[in-house]
Amino acid sequence: MMKMEYSAKLLEKVNAAIAAMKYPVQPVGLYEPIRYVLSMGGKRIRPVFLLLSYGMYRDDLDRVMNAALGLETYHNYTLLHDDLMDRADMRRGMPTVHKKWNNNTAILSGDSMLVMAANLILSVDSPAFREIMQLFIQTALLIGEGQQYDMNFELRTDVTENEYIEMIRLKTSVLVACAVKMGAMLGGATTEDMDALYVFGEKVGLAFQLQDDYLDVYGNAEIFGKRIGGDIICNKKTFLLISAYHNANETQQKDLMDWLSREQFDEIEKIRAVTSIYNQLGIDKLCMKRINKYFKEACDCLACVKLPESQKESLWNFAASLIDRKY
Repeated sequence: MMKMEYSAKLLEKVNAAIAAMKYPVQPVGLYEPIRYVLSMGGKRIRPVFLLLSYGMYRDDLDRVMNAALGLETYHNYTLLHDDLMDRADMRRGMPTVHKKWNNNTAILSGDSMLVMAANLILSVDSPAFREIMQLFIQTALLIGEGQQYDMNFELRTDVTENEYIEMIRLKTSVLVACAVKMGAMLGGATTEDMDALYVFGEKVGLAFQLQDDYLDVYGNAEIFGKRIGGDIICNKKTFLLISAYHNANETQQKDLMDWLSREQFDEIEKIRAVTSIYNQLGIDKLCMKRINKYFKEACDCLACVKLPESQKESLWNFAASLIDRKY
């Protein structure tokens, strides 16, 4: 198969499995929002990573599909609650659950998705089921910590680059790492391989999130799928904003703080002004340099996995496609 054809086939399998998921008939108000959330699409990165990792060791992918579905269900649970906390109106071009239904529905359906995710993972027959569930539970706790840090940062103006990187590691990267390690664990990998693949997933996750930060400012709106500059409008603490503040001179810092403190402003003017400061400081290049750093570290980790290069190729190509993306 061509480089990306294999992961595209896996994505088709994941989407078909999600569409075929069965839900209790009643109460409709609990399960219909879950069906709605999971039908909204998405890149399905985590289940594909799990299947690719498992596929390096075994080829009976259907055996572990429920684990892949479990991680995707869990990921969408975090998005559902994240949208509620952020009071976001739209997700993937569709109304969020709390807007389409209400806040209580978003909370309860989200909680049920968490339980469903655990049940799906538990349904996979594996002698390492205890270790697999420990990995999942620890990951869920870490993601909660990352979300709390993210909320804390909304009230601070002194967030450092290192603090931000740790926050996105917890909030985003550890679930990618969990997916890659869980696939290897289910496939019977050695402890050394599993550990290397976990760090590989972390590094890919960091690069992926920084790419999101970058594309929100420098991406193409039609390709990216959402409005460019949304993070700037919302004063979201991103790698770009934090780096700009810490690299700016006194005048540039003052201008940044002025825009961050305004309650009334023209959105287009604010995006242009803040982006201009980024450009003056070369923040785009700084961000890309950090993305490439994490991608190189991910490559080094994958090189430590004691398998023939041909068996690692599909996993590597999928990771590379995420960093090369324009959306």
